[in-house]
Amino acid sequence: MQVSESKQTAFHPITSKKAAGFTEEAGWWWVTNFGDTDAEYRAVRQGVGMWDLSPLNKWEFRGSDAAEAIQRVHSNDVVGMRAGQVRYGAFLDEDGLLVDDGTVFKHADDHLWVCTNGDEHADYFSEAIKGLDASFEYIAPELPSMQIQGPTSRDLLRGLTDAPLDSMRYFTFLPEQVKVGGVPVWLSRTGFSGELGYELFLRPDGAVDLWEAVESAGAVPYGADIIEPVRVETGMIVKDYDYEPHERTPFDLGLDRTVTLDAGGEFMGKEQLREVAKNPPNRLKTIRLEGDTLPEYGSSVTRDGREIGVLSSPATSPTFGNIGLAILEADSAADGTTVEVSVEGGTTGGTVDVLAIYDPTKARPRS
Repeated sequence: MQVSESKQTAFHPITSKKAAGFTEEAGWWWVTNFGDTDAEYRAVRQGVGMWDLSPLNKWEFRGSDAAEAIQRVHSNDVVGMRAGQVRYGAFLDEDGLLVDDGTVFKHADDHLWVCTNGDEHADYFSEAIKGLDASFEYIAPELPSMQIQGPTSRDLLRGLTDAPLDSMRYFTFLPEQVKVGGVPVWLSRTGFSGELGYELFLRPDGAVDLWEAVESAGAVPYGADIIEPVRVETGMIVKDYDYEPHERTPFDLGLDRTVTLDAGGEFMGKEQLREVAKNPPNRLKTIRLEGDTLPEYGSSVTRDGREIGVLSSPATSPTFGNIGLAILEADSAADGTTVEVSVEGGTTGGTVDVLAIYDPTKARPRS
């Protein structure tokens, strides 16, 4: 399949021969699917799948104050990280509202990676490093990445690497490169599926060889078409879908555990969030939707005729049927609450359920 020469990932020379379609989003070409979305979904939930997530925006911070610079804008405890740890949280403005969300990887005290949804943060990070011994660089084009996700992902990787997979804990990575299928990679026990899984970061010249090795070992390639049901099932948010910058606090998006109010690091909006944490006005929940018509993104949620929230991300799940993530007023967010959701000029019924309906305790990715 032929697409524009621009905005292609390092895996494109091989995915272009296998993909059933592409879509352009956020400046990159993404594979939509490989011809059988049911099989792709089953691979992630029951076996092992592989996904080109190279368009994930990545930034490299260096300098003796690099961790402090990131801490200024990140809600989780960055300055307290050890080498090899990964931490997820919110990037904040001065009012404690989300600018973005994403992860921080600590290689060393003076070397960290940051991953974000958006690529428009150069000015934002420039403010964060002011007065500090720190610099940053946008490195996404030089650092393609692959996700290997699913209950049998560890078993597959055992046949491709000598890396210490059994000792790697959830949300850790190996700061030194290891070889997977003969290709040097940075290996991380993280992912975007709610399953046991890994992320591999590498240099572009190894991408095709890595793809061939992982697929030959039995992984099923999957594309963007199954990401919505997978992430909605597991309560994972995305900027510009579940929130717009500067409009929501982390507590509106279920990120309570990532706001480290009692840790030593200081970040923008910390005192404002300390007040919000006492009585969060909104909660992120799942809604089980009735009917065959899937509501639109941003559909209003009402109860007894009063608007109580918004359906931020709807999806048709092969496991649960029509569901959606919703930001709801806290007093209407109890499990079992019945609501109405706007759809095609009318409403459809729904029932509030636990966030991360697929695996609320996150036992599967920790397995």
